Amino acid sequence: MKRDDLVDLNAFLAVAEEQSFTRAAARLGTSQSALSHTVRRLETRLGVRLLTRTTRRVSATLAGERLLQTLVPALDSISDEIAAISELSERPSGTIRLTTSDHAARTLIWPALRRLLPGYPEIQVELAIDSGLTDIVAERFDAGVRLEETIARDMIAVPIGPPLRMAVVAAPAYFAHQAPPRQPQDLSQHQCLRLRMASSGAIYAWELEKGRRSLRVRPEGPLTFNNAPMLLEAARDGFGLACVMEDQILDDVAAGRLVRVLEDWCPPFPGYHLYYPSRRNTSAAFRLLVEALRYRA
Repeated sequence: MKRDDLVDLNAFLAVAEEQSFTRAAARLGTSQSALSHTVRRLETRLGVRLLTRTTRRVSATLAGERLLQTLVPALDSISDEIAAISELSERPSGTIRLTTSDHAARTLIWPALRRLLPGYPEIQVELAIDSGLTDIVAERFDAGVRLEETIARDMIAVPIGPPLRMAVVAAPAYFAHQAPPRQPQDLSQHQCLRLRMASSGAIYAWELEKGRRSLRVRPEGPLTFNNAPMLLEAARDGFGLACVMEDQILDDVAAGRLVRVLEDWCPPFPGYHLYYPSRRNTSAAFRLLVEALRYRA
C-alpha cells in the first residue's frame, strides 16, 4: 500500500463519519475542495462510487459501507499501536482508580501493588473497597474487580486469580452438641451464620453443588452479619456454621479451631476478574497494572 492510499482512505473515513465534506474538512484541517478531490481520486482508483452526495447530506454507498467495515477497525488498531509505541519513551504515570471487594484487595491486588509500585513512583492507585456492584462508568473508575459471574457481558474481563472454593465450617465446640451435617438437607437442623450482601441487601444463599446436583440453601440462624471477618469470629466462638471463602479458613482448620463439613458439595468456580469497558484509550500505567495482575496458571 502506498502512502497516498492511507491519506485517501483517511479522507474517505472522515467524510463518511461526518456525513459532510464541510465538517470533515474542518476535522482534517484541509479545504472542502481538496477533500472532495481526494475522495474522487480514491473512487477513480477503485473504480466504484463510495459516497452518495445530496444537497443535505453525504452517505456511504453499498461499496462504501463494505470498505468502512474493514477500514474502521484497521485504522483504530493502527492508532492504538502508534499511541502505545509513543509511550515507550515515557515512564508510566498517572492515577488508576479501582473498585474491589475486601477479599480480592487483600489476597490479589495488594500483593501485586506491593511488587509493582516501588519501581514506578509516578503511578498512583486509588482502591475503593466495596462489596457492592459499582457502576464503574458512572462512578468514573478505570476498572473493577469482581467474580466472573457478576460481570456484565459487554465488559472486557481479565482473570487475575485462580479458581475459588467455598467452605462450610464450625468450631469443634459447636459439634460437641450437634452431629456434623452430611448433606445439604441436614442444614435445616443447624444454626447457620448468615451474611447480608451489600449489593442487594439480601441474605447470601449457600450455593452447593455435587455432580449434577445444584442447591441454593437459605441459611437460618440467630446471627446475621454484613462482614465476613465477624462471621468467622462467631464461627470460631461456636455460634454456628459459616459458609466462607476457602482460603479464609485454611489456617483455622489446620490449627483445629474450625472443622470443615460438606467439602464434597463445594466445587471450584471461576475466580476474580479485572473488568473495564474498552480496550481503547488505556494508559501505559493501566496496561502495566493489568499485566501485573493477570493470572497465569
